[in-house]
Amino acid sequence: PALCEAEIALYDINEERLKDSEIILGAINKNVNESRATIKTYLGVENRKEALRDADFVVNAIQVGGYDPCTITDFEIPKKYGLRQTIADTLGIGGIMRALRTIPVMEEFARDMEEVCPNTLFLNYTNPMAMLTGYMQRYTKIRTVGLCHSVQVCSEKLLEKLGMEDKLEGRRELIAGINHMGWLYPEIRRRAAEKNATEKHDDMVRFEYIKHLGYYCTESSEHNAEYNPLFIKSRYPEMIEKYNIPLDEYPRRCVEQIKGWEKEREDILKDGKVTHERSKEYASYIMEAVVTGNPYKIGGNVLNTGLIDNLPSDACVEVPCMVDANGINPCHVGRLPVQLAAMNMTNINVQLLTIEAAATRSKEKIYQAAMLEPHTAAELNIDDIKTMCDELIEAHGDYMSMYK
Repeated sequence: PALCEAEIALYDINEERLKDSEIILGAINKNVNESRATIKTYLGVENRKEALRDADFVVNAIQVGGYDPCTITDFEIPKKYGLRQTIADTLGIGGIMRALRTIPVMEEFARDMEEVCPNTLFLNYTNPMAMLTGYMQRYTKIRTVGLCHSVQVCSEKLLEKLGMEDKLEGRRELIAGINHMGWLYPEIRRRAAEKNATEKHDDMVRFEYIKHLGYYCTESSEHNAEYNPLFIKSRYPEMIEKYNIPLDEYPRRCVEQIKGWEKEREDILKDGKVTHERSKEYASYIMEAVVTGNPYKIGGNVLNTGLIDNLPSDACVEVPCMVDANGINPCHVGRLPVQLAAMNMTNINVQLLTIEAAATRSKEKIYQAAMLEPHTAAELNIDDIKTMCDELIEAHGDYMSMYK
């Protein structure tokens, strides 16, 4: 209700996609909001400033280069070198490349926002979350928070998988770390070990984390399988089967999502009766809290301004935040257990170097980021890493032509 008369400015560089978004939001506005919101569309870079002008909030959900050609490239070229991935949107060589072609675009957004809506709150939903959000927080003047949905559903899904539904109501949790690698600890260690030992399921990597690290991780097992050198190993191919790791999972999902979207669009166009129930995504709750002043708690990706004591100050961390009329207010967490901070640091090292590569346009920093990426370094030698990076940069063409 607090947002029902908002003006929504839709912006895209693709006319068909922009029209689709307008149709969907128009139908939702009519069916559940009595057409009280105002929806405007803006096409192309030349109209971006007008789309942004005087915005209170900006929601970023882009994928530079899309599934074809860029996502395919991020999987197929590393595969030539024997480097296999599952999702490749957060870390790994795929995550590095995605960040490097996305940050220059977000930098353009930031310069426009600094000119036409300098007080806006930028809500970033685009991966790789920590790299993109961290860049915006360190190298622009725009208030930025990174948002992911893994925190909201993490403990609920874990308890359901372990047959502990009776613990859902009234549960309390503290989640902190970095995006896709925040840490949670309900009393589940024994059950998790038993489940991994007796059945094959889709969360075996994270359950193995519980066994060896003592804590459960926020993001899915298919993601976390590629964030470290422990599970996808050419020397031990049997581990893929043992831990039920879905190699090349993201391209498969993209194909299915594209097919599903085509059908959904046809159904909407056919009768225009699309409706909507509020999801668990944080963006609208943040807007409501800022507009009304009524506080709301989120898990947000913010600069580590003394929030997690044993992670570096220039890291983008995921911690509890209170949101109110003053914006995003991160909470101090303290020290993470040493083994969890150490696991986070293997990812933070890559994130910081990738951000530096984007800020300096340095190919040398790209090599360094890839050399320190845990899975890449475990599989390839330095010469192959550099050759692979060069091939990826060349294959991405204009998207990465700025890196010299």
